[in-house]
Formats: sequence, C-alpha cells, structure tokens
Amino acid sequence: MRVLNYIRGEFVDPKSDFWMDNFSPSSGEVIGSIPLSGEGDVDNAVMAAVEALPYWSSLRPLERAEWLERIADCLESKFEEIARLESLDTGKPISLSRSVDAKRSVSNFRFFSGMIRDLEEEVFEMEDATNIVKLKPVGVGALITPWNLPLYLLSWKVAPAIGMGNTVVCKPSELTPLTADLLMKVIEEVGLPRGVVNLVHGDGMAGSSLTSHPLVDLVSFTGGTETGSKVALSASPKFKKLSLELGGKNASIVFSDCDMEKTVEGVTRSAFLNQGQVCLCGSRILVEESIYDDFVELFVDSVESMVIGDPMDDSTELGALISKEHLKKVEYYISLAKEEGGQILTGGTPCVPKGLSNGNWMAPTVIAGLDHNSRCSTEEIFGPVVTIHRFKSEDQAIKIANNTRYGLAGSIWTGDLEKGERVASMIHTGMIWVNTWLHRDLRAPFGGVKDSGVGREGGRWSLGFFSEPLNVCLKND
Repeated sequence: MRVLNYIRGEFVDPKSDFWMDNFSPSSGEVIGSIPLSGEGDVDNAVMAAVEALPYWSSLRPLERAEWLERIADCLESKFEEIARLESLDTGKPISLSRSVDAKRSVSNFRFFSGMIRDLEEEVFEMEDATNIVKLKPVGVGALITPWNLPLYLLSWKVAPAIGMGNTVVCKPSELTPLTADLLMKVIEEVGLPRGVVNLVHGDGMAGSSLTSHPLVDLVSFTGGTETGSKVALSASPKFKKLSLELGGKNASIVFSDCDMEKTVEGVTRSAFLNQGQVCLCGSRILVEESIYDDFVELFVDSVESMVIGDPMDDSTELGALISKEHLKKVEYYISLAKEEGGQILTGGTPCVPKGLSNGNWMAPTVIAGLDHNSRCSTEEIFGPVVTIHRFKSEDQAIKIANNTRYGLAGSIWTGDLEKGERVASMIHTGMIWVNTWLHRDLRAPFGGVKDSGVGREGGRWSLGFFSEPLNVCLKND
C-alpha cells in the first residue's frame, strides 16, 4: 500500500516523486511505499501549519477539546484496524497492539480533552493588583515519533499540542508509516480544519529539515539518544522550545524479600515486552545474592515459556524485531557479550517461526557473568537481550543501577515498601515503579535525566510544554 503526505487537508505525493519501500518485520516482504520527502515538502507542510494557526489558536479551549473527543471517537471505531496495521508494520504481537497501542491511542485523545476542559487560569492576588496567568499557544510544532510505539506516541504528542492551540507537522518513523497515515485519514474524516495537523513521511533528512525550519517554534522528539543530540543541535540556534525523550538502560532491582512468583512474572514482562524494544524495558536485572540462583532458574524458565510466532496469531507473545539492520545490532551485542565473558543462559540465536524465515527474529536472551561495567551491561541494546547481576547490599544495588549514562526508568521488587521508596529516591532516573512496571497514570510526568532526555511530558507537563504562560497584571485603582 502506498501512503502519502498529508498537507493542508489533502493527501499529496512528494514534490520529488522519490519513494522508499516499507518492509514487514515478520516476513521481510515489501508491504508498501512511502514518500521520501525533501525540504520542499517540509516547507509546504510548515506553511500550511502557519496559515492555520490564527484561526485554530483563536478557538476557546472547550472547542478544541471537543475536536479531540471527535478524533478519539473515530479512532475507537477503527480499533481493530489500528491493531492490525500496527502489528503488520512493527512485527509486534496483535494482542499487544490491541491492549497497548490501539487502546492508548484512543485514551490519549480522551485524556487530554478532559484535561483541557478542566483548565483554569491561575490568579495571584496582591494588595493593589491581580495577576492572571493565561496559557497561550507556542505556535507551530514539529512532532517526531519512533517506530516502536507509532500511533501510541504520535497521539501522545498531537492531542496536547493541538489541544493547547498549536498547529503541527508530524514526522513518523520511516519504518512504521501505516498508523500515522490512518490518523490523518481520521483527521480528514472528522473534518478538522485544514492545516491544523500536517504530516510528512521520509528519512532523517526530512526530520532535519523540519526541526531546523525557521518557522517551527517547538520540537517534541522521541527516539534514540544519538539522533536526539542532532535534533537539539538543529533546534537550539533558533531557541525553539524542546522536549527530548531518548534512550534507556533501565535496572530491575530484585530484593530477597520480594514475592518471587509475581516478581518473576513482572520482570519477564519488563524485560521482553515488544521484544525489548521499549525505552522503559528493564534490560539490566540486579538480584540480591541470597536468592540469585533460585530467581535465575525461575526467570529462565519463564523466558523459555514465552510463545514466539506470527504477530497476527492471538497466542503470540513475542514477535519480530523492527528491521534487518536492528537485528544485526542485537546480534553484535550478543557476540560482544561472549567476548566480554558473558554466559548465555537462554536464547542468543534466531528463533524463526514456520513460514517467516525472511523476517527479523531473535529468541529472548538472558546473559549472566558480565561485569556490571561491561559494554553490554551499560549500553542500550533495545532488543530482547538482558544481563543479570548479583548484589549484596542496597548501596551496591544503587551503585550498579546508576552505573550508566542513561536515566529513564526502572523497577524495584520488594516486600518492604519503605525500602522500595528509599532505594527509588537514590536512583538517578526519571521514573521508578515498585512491585510493578509500566503502570502508567497519564497525569504523572514522563521523561528522564542524563542521556535519557530533556524535559517532561504527560498531564500538566504536556500542557505546559505545548503552551507559553502569559502573566497579565491588573493594577487596582
């Protein structure tokens, strides 16, 4: 299927008429083509957003919230189509596409619609004056999203951005264009004013043209740390408002007083959800020495029981990796782990389902025996690979957990919630779960520290990022 750019309320070909293939991760087959957009396409999309801004920003917040509800309703009517396209395009199990991607894409629009309806101006009284804080749109936003959670993260940005009165240009990953295209069809179907939401497909050249465009006022980027640094460099000379959600090398810390059965289940999920291709995945598992052997045995059994198969099969728990290039990266790190002295406890080789031999498959891999300073223990692999380490004390667990350039998320597993909170406060990261993982309240801040990003989104943090506060001081007579 051929997808098109969406600019000024119309689906259009790229000006250059250059195209690139879109491959199925599970089968390796070409499933469509997308525009290889250039500067002209990006400029056209940005100008469409500029032209739409005066009208859209003049609407009352309640009116914009109603548009978000219409989009949510229309998306919900296409729930199964979202799930099917997401699994086809990403290689993830359709059960995951339903429970996470399709569900959250709808709820993101509903959630931010509700938040915007409830917005109230802050008022600060002085003896002789009243200060009123008004939230104004920033302007034109560039929204750049990754391939692992395509519509989930695109909706996470579009909803608060337009809800606060901005107009936007979206640039999804060139590896996963299908649900971004579906969202544009939804936007056309509900009749959103032309130019409020625009989309250009393409590779990094299109993204670079977008983030550096002089008429783009803000950039919200989710993706790899290396690309994020380039985005920051292109945006900073123009002092654009910037939010970066980048990579992670998150620790799952398992204490001896944990509920072993629930912990094994939770840590398995946190390690291998979406084939480990989630920035929040717990790719380093730290286990207290007294239960290390028992935990490892149960954990390996849990990992080996996971069903790898066709993403469209309801029973599948693990699907394919996103691309052949990414598979090669994962294979490189498994090879490196062996060179660094690691022991492969399970996995480490392709596990190819019947009839899908040209896909990008790797069995879930657990590696023990590595030094916690090793490259495989500290660098982001972003695949179905975890390293497992012993620790003797809280202090040692904290030291190992902080021994990486990243600081996005993590989890702690213990029967002592006071200890869980105490340890969590010592981890240099943006988010920590205790006795759970990826249990999200959309009101809470989302983002990381160190090389995991700049800024926060979610709840009022998203509304703050996608707006500028204007203080009006009224002097009393």
